[in-house]
Amino acid sequence: MRKSAARNQSAGRSPWMWVPSVYFAEGIPYIVVMTISVIMYKRMGISNTDIALYTSWLYLPWVIKPLWSPLVDLLKTRRFWIVTMQFIIGAGLASVALTIPLPRFFQITLAFFWLLAFSSATHDIAADGFYMLGLNQHQQAWFVGVRSTFYRLAMLTGQGLLVIMAGYIESHSGLPSIDYRVTASPGKVVEQVISADSLKISPLNGELRIIAYPEKLEIAATPRTPEEVNAIISQAEKWNNQFATQREIQKQEQEQAQPSWWGNHITKPLGNAIQSIFGIEKREKSIAKYEGNIGVGFLYLSKEPETGEKIVVNFGRERGDKSINLITGNRREFTAENWDKPLMFVVQLDPKLDHATSAIFAARAGNIPLSWILTFAFMAILFFLFAVYHKFVLPRPAADVSRSLGDVQQFFKNFLNTFVLFFKKDKIGISLAFLLIYRLGEAQLVKIASPFLLDSQEAGGLGLTTGEVGFVYGTIGIAMLTIGGLLGGFVAAKYGLKKWLIWMAIAINLPDAVYLYLAHTQTDNFFIINLCVGIEQFGYGFGFTAYMLFMIYISEGEFKTAHFAITTGFMALGMMIPGMISGWVQELIGYNNFFIWVLISTIPGIILCKFLPIDPKFGMKKE
Repeated sequence: MRKSAARNQSAGRSPWMWVPSVYFAEGIPYIVVMTISVIMYKRMGISNTDIALYTSWLYLPWVIKPLWSPLVDLLKTRRFWIVTMQFIIGAGLASVALTIPLPRFFQITLAFFWLLAFSSATHDIAADGFYMLGLNQHQQAWFVGVRSTFYRLAMLTGQGLLVIMAGYIESHSGLPSIDYRVTASPGKVVEQVISADSLKISPLNGELRIIAYPEKLEIAATPRTPEEVNAIISQAEKWNNQFATQREIQKQEQEQAQPSWWGNHITKPLGNAIQSIFGIEKREKSIAKYEGNIGVGFLYLSKEPETGEKIVVNFGRERGDKSINLITGNRREFTAENWDKPLMFVVQLDPKLDHATSAIFAARAGNIPLSWILTFAFMAILFFLFAVYHKFVLPRPAADVSRSLGDVQQFFKNFLNTFVLFFKKDKIGISLAFLLIYRLGEAQLVKIASPFLLDSQEAGGLGLTTGEVGFVYGTIGIAMLTIGGLLGGFVAAKYGLKKWLIWMAIAINLPDAVYLYLAHTQTDNFFIINLCVGIEQFGYGFGFTAYMLFMIYISEGEFKTAHFAITTGFMALGMMIPGMISGWVQELIGYNNFFIWVLISTIPGIILCKFLPIDPKFGMKKE
């Protein structure tokens, strides 16, 4: 009697009380797994190869989502799954926050990201099913815009506000940053200290801070011999290597180990072939035999930090003449054991430089782990609140019940039948090929875009801060993505998908060229960076409309809901596989060549548009 009364009471609740919050909660964990994890790992010093490979694997739950969606329909209620998954997501986010400081944080946090990915995909299934059970047909139509809006707001919060929050904490924690000027002085002889052992470092009074020696670095523009330059660089690398982190040592051991059968017969030949076509673009080795004069400087701490405290100092060019490059000495983790052993950095002048010029380098020591610990802790608290809120607020639709044994048997029979019927559709092979390769270029770009913006200029990136990346993608990017999507939906509804398909394919792919421009110029103009990313995101939003409409088109029929779920699995697979190799390719050939590779990868998807079986009137308004 009491349960029946609760059902009647909840049935009268306004959808405004739960539709916005459920779909906001649906979007956050997806953005965390797919975007925030990439930015966090990059700031924590993980390589692009590892980031792209392991975070792309996290697409797998969405790839196989159609296979376990029946379990959500059969076991318990959708309401139960929504609340339970939100509790689990909250626990997963809290676990990430707690394990970030650990020595093997990459492996451990990755395991919890897997938990988040499966929980998020399950939450998607339950939320979409509950939406149809908790609302009547009129309400479903009315609130479809509301659910989409709050899902977009979740993207804005995840890619924008949360990343900006992490960047703010990072820049306002740890030690104060310092700007370091390097000048080139033609025809001038400059004496330099080139041995770290010769520095006599003793504790200073006052607050803990970064010390640079000399206070500014002046380099004579008179070239040294390649032998002399290489000897100094080797000396610096040897000195800095003795303070390598455990992960850096493991990486070096892996590179020096005997390659496996896969490495000998697949990875190495393929890598050699790619490099032979595109060349090797390592910025730190771009000048043959390190010709040109160099300067040596040192970074260390003013006094011993607290026991157990780890201070990560990142050093790189911030602005100024790009003829002045950092060769080695871009990152060091200082502790109580090595605070007085300076980071030795080497700066090189282009051998063609014949005039006085300068560049500003920055040494940043924000508390990167703390910034992400607090960000993930905030999200964990948010999801525990979501779970408690929805526990009491979600309605209890009469249709949201567990199935009987007879229903289960019939359900699985129909479930298998839907798969058979899907793969019997007309020209399904060409349709699936389109789903897999339409975003072949974008799937690789999306995994490398944030690392490119964050990487130092010496590594070929733009050297943005975490907060700046959050602003670029979370505000300008999301706004332009939304505008592009709305415009794409408008023209498809007015003129039909078939007429606009090729133009949408060009729109989603051609703007990727803005990254080639950014990699070539390495501009530090923040407006231009925002403009370029905005153009790319607008094109993606406009072109992605064709992809979503085609998924709806090939799902038409008796089992269109189930068939659409299958197409979403292929959509995720089309992002997962190219994304896995993107970091490896980028580190083989450099950012500039990688973006050329991305543009070439867009061609097959554009060509395939000409062969798709699409009704010319599909998408147009029917009289």
